[in-house]
Amino acid sequence: MAQTYDICIRGAGIVGRALALHLAAKRLKVALVVTAAGNMAADTDVRAYALNQQSRALLEAVRCWPAGDSATSVLHMQVEADAQAQVNFAAADQGAEALNWIVDVPVLEQQLAQAVQFQPLITVVDSPQPATLTVVCEGRSSTTRDEYGVEFDVFKYDQWAVAARVESELPHGQTARQWFNEGEITALLPMGGAQGNFHALVWSVSPERAQHLLNSPDMEFTDALQTATRMAVGSLRLTGPCASWPLQHAVARRWAGTAPMAGASRDWVLAGDAAHNVHPLAGQGLNLGLGDVAELVKVLDGRGYWRAVDDMRLLRQYERARKAEFAMVGGSGDSLQQLFSHPHELVQSARSWGMRGFDHLLPLKRWVARRAMGL
Repeated sequence: MAQTYDICIRGAGIVGRALALHLAAKRLKVALVVTAAGNMAADTDVRAYALNQQSRALLEAVRCWPAGDSATSVLHMQVEADAQAQVNFAAADQGAEALNWIVDVPVLEQQLAQAVQFQPLITVVDSPQPATLTVVCEGRSSTTRDEYGVEFDVFKYDQWAVAARVESELPHGQTARQWFNEGEITALLPMGGAQGNFHALVWSVSPERAQHLLNSPDMEFTDALQTATRMAVGSLRLTGPCASWPLQHAVARRWAGTAPMAGASRDWVLAGDAAHNVHPLAGQGLNLGLGDVAELVKVLDGRGYWRAVDDMRLLRQYERARKAEFAMVGGSGDSLQQLFSHPHELVQSARSWGMRGFDHLLPLKRWVARRAMGL
């Protein structure tokens, strides 16, 4: 007889695999669609994510939190527009172990893939399978979302992200650093453990500047980077290849629905980048995706015994909760990007004044920090 599934998850990135593990832990039978196109070689993958306490707890619950130096705790964060306009955050001020953790993506993906192999209620497949509910986790370029006729509203920033791994002359001191320079946003995220001097670089620049940087010799690239980072951690050295991609703010108009498929109906929900994209300046992209996982698991696990996993009332509840969270987090990030990329001198002056004032508004600053930390 043909295998039947409660859930079919299309997309086996971090969000898809984490969701599969959590649903299987709730005794649901899961088909996880893994395609070769979705795999990236670990030695060329330069991605790193800033994960908050909620995301850490979600991954720890399925024993997939990276150990040792693969998850570096951030104790301080410095945001600087100019010498007089700075905002500083410290974990100690929040009474927390860390502001967040910078996680090596290839290590996390490997742990999730290994955990999936040992979960008997998850079947890895190479094509979509019939199931009571389909969850689309294919990323920003999801073909399934398009097949289901879901409109994806996209606002393209005039920026590309340039990502790389770099080694610094000075230790990072468990400090995440970010600079706003005439429309560019440069972030150095600490990696390699508490005593390390390695960083994940995310550099948001114009498309033309991105192409120039990618085609530059290493020495020219690092000279430009040292200027952008104001030599805060001394000289810098590239330790591997660079990657680049266009930046956008995007959201699906529907996150749940029913699509006619081969004479029957198939209920579906979106999660992760298939549902929403944000600018990386606030470091909340994967936290939003894992928040989708947590909410969907909570809604399905808390359903009445008479409700199926494709009960549209449950799926709408998930959609409302996550759209509200995205509106706050994504909207805030988009507003910051627009503010810091504005070229007018009066706007820049007001921005600097606002940063200085915000740094001294301790209750507001504490509230913003704790929301970003997932507390």
